[in-house]
Amino acid sequence: MSLEQDIATITRQEQELRFDHFNEADAWALGSLMRAQAEERKLPFVIDIRIGTRPLFYTALPGTTPENPDWVRRKVNTVTRFQKSSYRVGREYKLKGNAFDAARGLNLMDYAPQGGGFPIHIRGTGVVGAVTVSGVPEREDHGFVVEMLCRFLGIDHRMLELGPETA
Repeated sequence: MSLEQDIATITRQEQELRFDHFNEADAWALGSLMRAQAEERKLPFVIDIRIGTRPLFYTALPGTTPENPDWVRRKVNTVTRFQKSSYRVGREYKLKGNAFDAARGLNLMDYAPQGGGFPIHIRGTGVVGAVTVSGVPEREDHGFVVEMLCRFLGIDHRMLELGPETA
């Protein structure tokens, strides 16, 4: 897929993968689903689900490193600042040819415009938190989160998945 197609698909994902409500029980159920699937697939993920700065679910699976929690923190910061998925932010910057850097007030030690952070958007409220993973290449991180949100929300994942990357 081209950058433009990626951005359009990710935007559609963000519009479709919204919640009517999201609370501690929802975070536990979603996080448990994600952990079980990651274990089954032997994916070395850190999984973090939070509302604002309040962590509601966190796990680190075998194969993760001390770097993964920091990647999660930076992706969460990106979702929070831009109110969109961290992968979309990175794709948009790449399309525009703009650097994601301190000249724009964006310290790469605090923000990561890479895949894996996805907004928790409650209908009628807006973005209130993030579902974030770190552990595999960024497109796969993003794809895993989208697939798990689709399962959790009862949406056909095939209608929202990204195709192979071409740009």
